[in-house]
Amino acid sequence: MPIKSPVGAPSQRQLRVGEEVRHVLSAVFLRGEFRDPALTGARITVTEVRASPDLRHMTAFISGLGKDVSLPQLEALKRAAAYFRTEVARAMRLRAAPDIHFQPDTALDYAMKMDEVFRRPEVARDLSAAAAHDVDGAKK
Repeated sequence: MPIKSPVGAPSQRQLRVGEEVRHVLSAVFLRGEFRDPALTGARITVTEVRASPDLRHMTAFISGLGKDVSLPQLEALKRAAAYFRTEVARAMRLRAAPDIHFQPDTALDYAMKMDEVFRRPEVARDLSAAAAHDVDGAKK
């Protein structure tokens, strides 16, 4: 009997296929064979690919190496989606070639912002005060 995923969580198949698509897209970016001048010389990495439950749509989260992905590059990637779809279809054996959607990955920016917040003196003071109390609220 298969183990059920929590509601809203991706299945093992979604995770596995998403990771394989990430590898294929990374290889395409590594080769750098693009016709669009906006992508010429672009150093882009694929940080994550999320698959829809029916595996027909893949959202690829991308970031630039050394700098952010520019808006013209993001638009060029969206224009080249059919090319990426063809490359994924050639490399993988899926029932249907998935549509590829590109989104900038903002997780690192968010983590850096949260780190900055935690380092503020007033937040650090509150965190150290909370650590001085145990779970029941009694002082250690």
